Amino acid sequence: MSLGFTLALIGAALATILAGIGSAWGVGLAGQAAAGVVSEQPSQFAKVLILQLLPGTQGIYGLLVTFITLSKIGLLGGSIANLDTHTGVAILAACLPIAIVGLVSAYHQGRTSVASIGIVAKKPDQFGKAMLFPAMVETYAILALLISILAVSNIQVG
Repeated sequence: MSLGFTLALIGAALATILAGIGSAWGVGLAGQAAAGVVSEQPSQFAKVLILQLLPGTQGIYGLLVTFITLSKIGLLGGSIANLDTHTGVAILAACLPIAIVGLVSAYHQGRTSVASIGIVAKKPDQFGKAMLFPAMVETYAILALLISILAVSNIQVG
């Protein structure tokens, strides 16, 4: 196994690990707030559940980049690529946008979801507006996802 392959594998792992940590953190924060609302207003369960789930998307985005990367380097359904160090560094760097932005945006999306859950607790009819606040944070996770996918997909291997 080459150093380049190892670096690419580290990039793939970071995409899943960091974005996953961010999602777990954000979903956990929002879940605590959601549980409080449901204990007082069980009828709001579906609305607060949706708000709780929003920070979980970054973990999915990280996992997607990991699958694309593992396929690219031949670890999934192919022969393992013999990557030079420069290619390995390039793949590692290509995985970092979703890894880092996924971590940070999921945490902040969780905090924003907590605030939106508070809106739903006080004014359930304002759910649509409350959804917009955490959805705005999602924009940056999607941009990072696109950059990572485009970058990983366009690195020449082999």
